[in-house]
Amino acid sequence: MAVHLQEELIALKEKILKMGALVETQISNSIKCLVETDLTLAEQTIQNDHLVNAMDVAIDEECIRLLALFQPAAKDLRFITTAMKITTDLERMSDLSEDICERSIELSQEPLLKPYIDIPRMAEAAQKMVRETLDAFVNQDAVLARKVCADDVFIDKLTEQIFRELVSYMVEDSSTITRAIRISFISKYIERIGDHATNIAEMVVYLVEGKIIRHTKVKKP
Repeated sequence: MAVHLQEELIALKEKILKMGALVETQISNSIKCLVETDLTLAEQTIQNDHLVNAMDVAIDEECIRLLALFQPAAKDLRFITTAMKITTDLERMSDLSEDICERSIELSQEPLLKPYIDIPRMAEAAQKMVRETLDAFVNQDAVLARKVCADDVFIDKLTEQIFRELVSYMVEDSSTITRAIRISFISKYIERIGDHATNIAEMVVYLVEGKIIRHTKVKKP
């Protein structure tokens, strides 16, 4: 029974990684839509969100089946409950990628307000957080998970910087307000992606150490 459970958990881990890879692609494509004004890719990315949703439901159902069938305890129980929470955060990241695409489509109908420099920087940092938090989950690496939590500060600061810059545009020229607000929304969506990556990292720490570190300050190692 124990050996069979471990095989099931390995399969579950692979499903989560497959979902995570798709979400990473969703994030990357959403920013590419914005920067390159690729409306076809934007529509495709919006449509692909249903694939992530289906994975979320399937993994949740699998976790419930494993809980009922094996009644796991200790670390195996933490693994399954953590997996259920991880997929919820991954699904929200895909939703936010869809939101970015929708704002990108709207922005494509108007003149470019400013070159996109900081937004791609934010997105790159967020994607790195997602990638590293999944690596931390796979390798049960609490040190890497704590690093991801600390790295979220960079995205938060860049969000504030972008907001201040956009406010200055709106104050100087009221015709920029609509575009500036949409760009501000996009930066906020990326910040939320970073928050969801942090949530997963915190759950990895719980999985490995049995410690709940939500709502606590995590120092970078």
